[in-house]
Amino acid sequence: MNLLDQALQLDGYAILGAQAMRDQLGRLEGEFDSQWDAFCASWNRLAPDPYLAQVGLNRRRRHAVGELTMADGVLRFGPHQPHYQSRVYNALQGGIERWFEPIEADIKSNACLQALIRFAATHFTWLKPEVSQWLIEVHQFRIEATALQSGQPTPEGTHRDGVDYVLVSLMERNNIRSGTTSVHALDDGHELAHFTLTRPLDTVLIDDRRLAHGVTPVEPDDASQPAWRDVLVITLRAAASPTNPTAS
Repeated sequence: MNLLDQALQLDGYAILGAQAMRDQLGRLEGEFDSQWDAFCASWNRLAPDPYLAQVGLNRRRRHAVGELTMADGVLRFGPHQPHYQSRVYNALQGGIERWFEPIEADIKSNACLQALIRFAATHFTWLKPEVSQWLIEVHQFRIEATALQSGQPTPEGTHRDGVDYVLVSLMERNNIRSGTTSVHALDDGHELAHFTLTRPLDTVLIDDRRLAHGVTPVEPDDASQPAWRDVLVITLRAAASPTNPTAS
């Protein structure tokens, strides 16, 4: 048992710094470093979130669904699908199918995304070794902040995603302050820990069955300049049997 898996087992969450992540991901996908810049640049092409705009908030995102079979390590992305959460997990926007722009085809095959998905599956399978296939959802987010409106990384507040496990990896912070992540006990909601992802690839893994999580709003350091927080969120849910990918 390594320290990361031990933390996940004991605490329900684990934090890994940027350099440690880069070392591990490079071993998983040899082309990781050469494809990193192209991967990060794709956040500049995210589409507005039309659903959040309906409640007066701004963010950009793309979404994809796939399955990873552990026996052969094959990752397959399915056809474009909506993202669905029940109102139990998302009181703000649950209970509806939300159609976001799909993650671009060349980003789905990018070594960086492939490595991050396999990294998450490897460590979460250690917690749940009976799982032979994971249902994967991938979300690219850009949270924007202005002088008039703070950016809301988790507009639904402290929450669970309604899956088994969650990985959140920072891609970039530009001209912002705050954006502090917290994890909370489910019984009474008290905060167990808080931390701020500050460097590209600073990453947190969370057992969504055991903990809730949230992120504080972000504000611009210089209100006259663009400000944003880019993150990748990967969620995993055990597939009951090999099936075509479906939304969670």
